[in-house]
This record gives sequence, C-alpha cells and structure tokens, in this order.
Amino acid sequence: MVALVGFPSIYAVTRWYLRRAGGAYLAEGAATAELTDALTTTAEGARTVEALGLGGERIRYGSERIGRMWATRRATLALRSVFFPGIEGSYALPIAAVLLVGGLFLDSGRVTLGEVVAAALYLQRAVEPLDRILLWIEQAQRGIASFARVLGVGQVPPEPRGGSSAPRGERIVVRGARFAYAGGRDVLHGIDLDVTPGERLAVVGPSGAGKSTLARLIAGIDAPREGTVSVGGCPVVELDPAERRRRIALVTQEHHVFIGSLRDNLAFAAPHATDDEMRSALAAVGARWSASLPDGLDTEVGDGALALSAADAQQIALARLVLADPHTLVLDEATAALDPTTARRTERALAAVLAKRTVIAIAHRLNTAHDADRIAVLEDGRITELGSHDDLVRAGGTYAALWRSWHG
Repeated sequence: MVALVGFPSIYAVTRWYLRRAGGAYLAEGAATAELTDALTTTAEGARTVEALGLGGERIRYGSERIGRMWATRRATLALRSVFFPGIEGSYALPIAAVLLVGGLFLDSGRVTLGEVVAAALYLQRAVEPLDRILLWIEQAQRGIASFARVLGVGQVPPEPRGGSSAPRGERIVVRGARFAYAGGRDVLHGIDLDVTPGERLAVVGPSGAGKSTLARLIAGIDAPREGTVSVGGCPVVELDPAERRRRIALVTQEHHVFIGSLRDNLAFAAPHATDDEMRSALAAVGARWSASLPDGLDTEVGDGALALSAADAQQIALARLVLADPHTLVLDEATAALDPTTARRTERALAAVLAKRTVIAIAHRLNTAHDADRIAVLEDGRITELGSHDDLVRAGGTYAALWRSWHG
C-alpha cells in the first residue's frame, strides 16, 4: 500500500496534461502547415517576388508564420515542462515512503534490512515500464493531433449523388445565373447563355470579369446562387457526378501526373480501356514520345520516376479526355501557363481532342476567339456582347477595341 502513494499525483498530472495537450498539438500542427505553405509558395514564386519587389512583404508574411509556430511550440513545451518533472517527482514519492516506513519497521524489528532494500529496488524497477507507458501517452498526443488533421479531410461533405433524370440532348443553357463566393459580393450577375451542340464559344474579357467562375458553373463544380445551368434540360449540379464528368469536362492550365505507370495515369479516365485504345489516345494528342518509352505503358512516371515536361504532362491530361470522351469541353486558359513553343504543341494536341465536340473556351489569346463560332464578352460579371468575330468587330464595341489593341 505504501508503494501506491505516488499514483494520485501521477494521475493528477497526467489528467491535467491530457486535458490541454490535444488542442495545443493541433494548434502546433496547423501553425507548422501554414509556415510550410508560406515557404513553399514564396520559393515557387521567387521570380515573381523579385520582379514585383515583394521581398519585404513575403519576409514579413513568413516571419508572422514563424512567430505563430514558435508560440505554439512554446505552448506544447510548457505542457511537457510540467508533465515530465511532475511524473519524475511522483516516482520518488513511493520509494521515499518505502524507505521511511521500512526504516520504522526495521527499527522495531518487524523486517530485515535486506527486505527494505529489496522492496525499494523492486519499486525502482517498476518505474521503467511505467515511464515508458507515460512516454507513449505523450507521443500519442502528437500522433492523434496529426491524425485528426487527416480525419478532417474525411469530414468534408461528399458530392451529392444527384437525382436528376438523364439529360435529353447536349444543349447547354444558362438562365439568370448569379454567383458569389462565400461571404462576398456577386461575381456573376444574371448570365443568360445558350450553347448548341458542336458549337465553339469563346469567352473573353478582362481579368476578374468572372470568366473562370462561369466555366466552373457550366462544368457543375459550383452551383449558381440564383438561376440555372442545365444540359439537355437537366440542371448540371443535380446530375450524378460520374454522369456529369462523362458529359462535361473542365480543362485548366493545372495538370497532374500521378506516381505510377503511364497506364495507371490514363486508366483514371477510362478504367476499362484497352492498351490499344490508350495508345490511340496518346497518338491523337501528338504524344509521340510515349512510343519510345522503355517499358511502354508500364513505364513509371511521376515524382522519383520518369520526368515529364509540362507539355508531356498536358498531353497525358488530354489523352485522358480522349478516353473519357465527353461531349462538352470547357477550356479555362488551358495553355496560359506554358511558354509559346509548348503552348503551340499543346494547342495542336487540343485540336484533335476538340473535334466534333461542343467547346466553351476561356480565351486569353484573341486568335483563339477569332476561330470560334461565337464570342461572348464578359465584363463585371455580365455578358455585354455576343456574336461572331466579324459581327463584333463591325459593332465597334469592347471586343473591337480589344482586337485592335491585340493587332497594334
């Protein structure tokens, strides 16, 4: 019984620590993630930072994140500075009690000196496994906090499965569409637009006019705050996600090559596609380099494997589209981030993908708009002009001004 004298203090210190450690380690993990993100974005955008003279601002931003991380680290260190000394002090209490009581019993002749020493040594040996258990408790707090951040991803609501019937046709209709990002003002104001099957529509306008937002609405990624966006008479956002992606695909300047074989990267779009179909898709987008790969479709690509250029990665993304075979493509400046030579290669590859499909292109180069069947001019979230290239140039409005400035 004397040996148990230290357990109340061990229980009290451990309970005090556990009530505070979870939140403290979560805050530390969040601060570390913010710092990592700040350093990564600054390093990746180093040329932009240098060109715009943003070095001081990025240093200030990074210093704030370092200060926040240091504050959270000190908070967890303060918890450990109480927890571990408290536990170590508690270990000494039962040993001291055993020696004290054993000394009294020894003095009265009830025990021998060897028995007192043996009891103290046995108790000392019990400290090591108990110490290991408490160390595991401290390590578990770190692990649980990290795992909680992973579990948080699973708390994101899944896409609604959709209950709309199958679309009757491929006509895309936008009626009175308004949209605002969370807590902000409307970005789109009552958009009305009809896109017939097989048509090529270019959307032009200044930065911030709402072009990319309109693209996301048509692709069904976001839902309008008011109004509707429908395909074949069915609201796009009410379609089953798999059905929606089979019909409408959004192509952006962002593309990703997953770690794995080239076959694995293509199978994302069409899991049941044969090797011949995959090779045909690569050939259709001009990916001639794929024919010379050492292991063909089994060649490993991605980080740590075969390095691919931006154009090669974009061609893989386009080959996925050929395999998925959607009837409508929404191009959101798909070649804006590429250098001119790479952009021309990608545009030639795009030509094979766009054949016989409805195309809605967010155009940053007016030569893309020139080749479209119709052009929509978007300004401040509203369509101000709509018509063919020749009609809009004759009208002498915003598009005509853009065309004249483009050609000097």
